[in-house]
Amino acid sequence: MTELGNRLKEARETKGLTLDDLQEITKIQKRYLAGIEEGNFDVIPGKFYVRAFIKQYAEAVDLDPESLFEEFRNEIPSVHDQNITEQLSRTQTRTNVAKETSRFLDNLPKLVTALIIIAIVVIGWYFFTKAMGNNDDVANAGEDVQTPSVSYDEVGEPSENDKTDIADDDSETEKANDNDQKNEALEEEQEPDSKTQQLKAIQTEGTTTTYELTNADTFKLEVKVTPGGQSWVEVYNTDKSKQFFKEMLTEENPQSYDFSEENGARLRIGATGVTEIYVNGEKLEYATEATVQNIIIQYNNDEE
Repeated sequence: MTELGNRLKEARETKGLTLDDLQEITKIQKRYLAGIEEGNFDVIPGKFYVRAFIKQYAEAVDLDPESLFEEFRNEIPSVHDQNITEQLSRTQTRTNVAKETSRFLDNLPKLVTALIIIAIVVIGWYFFTKAMGNNDDVANAGEDVQTPSVSYDEVGEPSENDKTDIADDDSETEKANDNDQKNEALEEEQEPDSKTQQLKAIQTEGTTTTYELTNADTFKLEVKVTPGGQSWVEVYNTDKSKQFFKEMLTEENPQSYDFSEENGARLRIGATGVTEIYVNGEKLEYATEATVQNIIIQYNNDEE
């Protein structure tokens, strides 16, 4: 048995899972799972599946597959081929970059000369237009500036035409104020209800994501699988003091629970690709793409 196999087996036994349980969760044949634990990768058909099966095994027992690949890279056959391919790719990339850099340096003097010429033209045009603008200002300095004025009659009152203009201005101001008041009333009518249910992810650690349910008077949970699918599902309250469901979920046995009197719910999903979770009719969006996930939904009832 290899060190990688020992690590995976210990994690499985810590969670109290047998190889049969793991086969149900991951849908990987039991003999392949045993081969991974024993380090006998020859029983697995193809190097590609070795890496894929180890990843699913690790996620099912709450281990980080990328950390395992890095730590035990010498035990996984596919890693060697991948490293060789990456080294060849890096060598080719460095060669191409060196060629492009050499070509750029050859053309650099021409580019610098062109930029200097352009800069000289732009600077000359700037000073020319500025000088022309100053001449126009000097020429117009002596001209009289016409400003609007209001004429008054002999007793100091505005003329009839000026009064009409003032009245028109007051009328326009009143219309503008009326329009502003109407717009404010429409905005108040269209304000969204602050009591709309909110279901959002607030924390993700590995394959465990915590969601928060707020602005909801009830917490009704529904779990089901897509047609033809099946998934290992476990349902508890948040502190796992109550178990509601722990078996294979199929299209024929969808589960519905009322958690309104609980602080929340905790679920373990064995196949997220075919498993759908609904909270008060709203579909929960998975925060990660992991096949096996732990879902925690915290219920915050504002009325409590």
